[in-house]
Amino acid sequence: MLRINQLSKSYGTHVALNRLDLEVPVGVIFGILGPNGAGKTTLIRIINQIIEQDSGTVALEGKPLSAETIQKIGYLPEERGLYKKMSVADQLIYFSRIKGLDAQESKRRVSYWLEKMDISSWKSKKIEDLSKGMAQKVQFIATVIHGPSLLILDEPFSGFDPVNAELVKNEILDLKAQGTTILLSTHRMESVELLCDQVAMIHKSKKILDGTINEIKSQFRSDRAQVVLNKVSKELPAFWTVEESKQGQLRLSIPMGGQSPNQLLTELMHFGEVLSFQEQVPSMEQLFIQQVKANSNE
Repeated sequence: MLRINQLSKSYGTHVALNRLDLEVPVGVIFGILGPNGAGKTTLIRIINQIIEQDSGTVALEGKPLSAETIQKIGYLPEERGLYKKMSVADQLIYFSRIKGLDAQESKRRVSYWLEKMDISSWKSKKIEDLSKGMAQKVQFIATVIHGPSLLILDEPFSGFDPVNAELVKNEILDLKAQGTTILLSTHRMESVELLCDQVAMIHKSKKILDGTINEIKSQFRSDRAQVVLNKVSKELPAFWTVEESKQGQLRLSIPMGGQSPNQLLTELMHFGEVLSFQEQVPSMEQLFIQQVKANSNE
């Protein structure tokens, strides 16, 4: 869907992107991660043709960015922008017409999305009369109403309560199921774990990680297992770390030592009843913090 090659952008002496390469396959949710100031917003603005790169190329569906490609993109910015004096329905019709829909199709889609997002009763209300969460829903609809091939979401859950955050999450997954490619920029690592198929992490203008969630986690697995043993029958090896002892049960951290899970389980069974066994794989939040710290020291 999206191919970025050697993309660079500077603001005076500040380098925002430095020869960035990135490929986003069709039909995936692709996470763009990184701390504040990493270059994520610059990348998103270049894709949306809000600013131009200094060098490098961006291709959407195999074609260089142009005025025509804008119609294929839906962009939900972190800083929302709605016309406060316009009604909900008029606002959405306006945005859909800008994206190339005719008047009849615009009205049809506005009615469909207002009902889908459970805000039909608010269609005549002005934006300034809505709560922040309601306005966020309107902004989301404005982003997707024209059926973009590429959907760029910058902190899409900001301002939502848990119920509406779940609603938006489900809509994002529905759009993916329909074939939409989604570029997700967020600091909420639980959203990344839940939604993303692949991620890339940018830090100090450069890409430092790129791959599927499983590939990246496997790359940084600790080679340790967390185990709960019951009815321990004999003395444990000294290099097994007891993290907790409670009511005859031991929670252990054990080095895998190159063994497969089955091999280690077989060994554990000689010491007691295995109640749980889990390889210790870092969460995306742990990886995020770890990689930012590691690359900040370089």
